[in-house]
Amino acid sequence: MKGLELAGQYFCLHGAPMIEQKFGAVQDRIAAGLVGEGSECFGFDDSLSQDHDWGPSFCLWLTKGDFDAFGEALRQEYENLPKEFDGVSARTVSAWGTGRVGVFEIGAFYRQFTGRDDLPETCSQWRALAEANLAVCTNGRVFVDPLGEFTRIREGFLAFYPEDVRLKKIASRCMTAAQAGQYNYYRCVRRGEYAAAQYAEAKFIGDVISIVFLLNKRYRPFYKWMHRALSDLPCLGEQLYGMINELVTMHERAKGEEVYWKKIDQIERISRAIIGEFRDRGLSDSESIFLLDHGPEIVRRIQDPELRRMNVWVE
Repeated sequence: MKGLELAGQYFCLHGAPMIEQKFGAVQDRIAAGLVGEGSECFGFDDSLSQDHDWGPSFCLWLTKGDFDAFGEALRQEYENLPKEFDGVSARTVSAWGTGRVGVFEIGAFYRQFTGRDDLPETCSQWRALAEANLAVCTNGRVFVDPLGEFTRIREGFLAFYPEDVRLKKIASRCMTAAQAGQYNYYRCVRRGEYAAAQYAEAKFIGDVISIVFLLNKRYRPFYKWMHRALSDLPCLGEQLYGMINELVTMHERAKGEEVYWKKIDQIERISRAIIGEFRDRGLSDSESIFLLDHGPEIVRRIQDPELRRMNVWVE
């Protein structure tokens, strides 16, 4: 059973009855679900995931006033719930896995990932938020939220970056992806700097995956899951998932120096696929096959004059 399904069933059979029996007068003020760190919150958990920070559990979210009023009592009742459920043993918490489930104040829950109790208000505030952190605090599932406060903030983040910020990020990724993959990978190989070439390849992969997530208006998750999550995206996702997989497994089909030249060709194919999507969406009019040339083109679409004047490389 996947962790999200397990959490949902555990809440329905134990969490919800506990809330109704012990906190009936305020049950319409308690949100519940499973959101945050952990592969199960993304739906990527498997048998390997179950050795730590996995098991029957969920999150309960309260406003600041409610957390102060009855948060501790709710926490104590949560801790008294059965530790084993449906044949699944109790959650094993690792040294760094504390605080992922239990009772939370809503503002504090979002603050641990964004540094803010509520939604950003300006472009500069949005730009300061890491994609991976936003992916974490918007993943998973909300089981119930009668008050709607947790969901209000969640939906605000899920609505994605303001359009100008999204364009600024795409433009910047064009510059750094081109620098790492289309430019420096080749030069590192020519110089025999193979460690640097491997880093350039990894940087290119991370940046082009970020571009695809930005095109889909979805947040790119932590590096361990970003390639896996890519395949679920409707725009370029499945195509780039396969192309990147082919890039990183090129050594299985080529030997010696040949593998590097085949990787260079594959980097160019990936870049052209992304550039084609830019043109289809009207994000760039450039005919260049160099991703770097499309960064300034995309910046020209930004409406905010201050953001448009900023260094295209910096994001």
